[in-house]
Amino acid sequence: MSAAAMPTGSRPILRQRLHDYALLMRLDKPVGTFLLLWPTVWALLIAGHGHPDGRLVLIFIAGVLLMRAAGCVVNDLADRDFDPHVARTRHRPLAAGRVSRVEAILLFCVLTLAAFGLVLLTNRLTVYLSLAGVFLAATYPFIKRFSYIPQVYLGMAFGWAIPMTFAAQTGSVSAEAGLLYVATILWAVAYDTIYAMVDREDDLKIGIKSTAILFGEYDRLAIGIVQVLFFIALMLVGHRAELGAPYYVCLGIVAGLMIWQQFLIRNRDPEGCFRAFLNNTWIGVTVAIGIAASYLFSTWN
Repeated sequence: MSAAAMPTGSRPILRQRLHDYALLMRLDKPVGTFLLLWPTVWALLIAGHGHPDGRLVLIFIAGVLLMRAAGCVVNDLADRDFDPHVARTRHRPLAAGRVSRVEAILLFCVLTLAAFGLVLLTNRLTVYLSLAGVFLAATYPFIKRFSYIPQVYLGMAFGWAIPMTFAAQTGSVSAEAGLLYVATILWAVAYDTIYAMVDREDDLKIGIKSTAILFGEYDRLAIGIVQVLFFIALMLVGHRAELGAPYYVCLGIVAGLMIWQQFLIRNRDPEGCFRAFLNNTWIGVTVAIGIAASYLFSTWN
C-alpha cells in the first residue's frame, strides 16, 4: 500500500511503532554504539597498518550498528521482568508493554541475520569467528543473573569485532589483536562498572549482579586499578604494533581523561557517575586519533 493510499489514522500508529522499535534498539542513545565502534576502528587501523581495506571498513561499521541494536533488543528481552522496577528503564518499550516479546524476538533475528549477511562478504575465518560473536551478544544479558562480573563478559562481547577485523584484513589473528582484545575488555570493565554504580541501589533490590556491587566500598579503587591495567595494555599494543610518538602523546591524554573520571565519581552520585561513563567516548576517539596519527606520521619519515 502506498503512503497516499494508507488510511490517515494508521500513519500515526505506524510512526509510533517505528519510534518504539528505534527506542528498543537505543538509536536515541548512540554512546553504546561508539563504545562498540571505537575498538573496531582501532583494530581496522592496526590490522591495515593505517590503510584498512575500505570495503571492510564499511562492512564492520555497518555490522557494529546492527549488532549493537541487536544486543540492546536481546538485553531488554532478558530484562523485561526487571526493567519495570528500575526508574531508569521502566519506560522502555518492552518494559512498558508497547512492544511485544514476539516483535522483539523477530527484530533481533532480522538484525542478526543482516549482520551475518555482511560477514559472509569476508572470509571463512571471519565467518567462523562471527558465530562466537553472536553467542556472546545473545548470552551476555543473562550473565548478570548469576555472576558478579557481567562487565567482563560485556567486554568480551564488545571486543569480539577485534579478532574478526584482523581475520578479515589479514587472514589471521595476531598477537596485536590479542593485546587489543584484552585492552578492550579492561576498558569495558572500567566504564561499565561506573555505569553500574548509577543503578546499584535498584540492582540490589531486584537481585541483579554487577562489579559495582562486587567491589562495594572499594569500587573507585578497583576501577582505578582496572584503568591502570587498561593503560598498560594500550602501551603494550603500541610497542607490539610499533606505533610512534603521536600514539603515546594521545595515551597521555587518555590518562588525563581517566583521572577526570575518577574525580567525577568521587562522591558516587548517579549524575557524576553517568558523566564519567559518557566521558569514555573521548577515550575511544583519542586512542583512534593516536593510532591514525602514528601511521600518518610514519609516512612522512
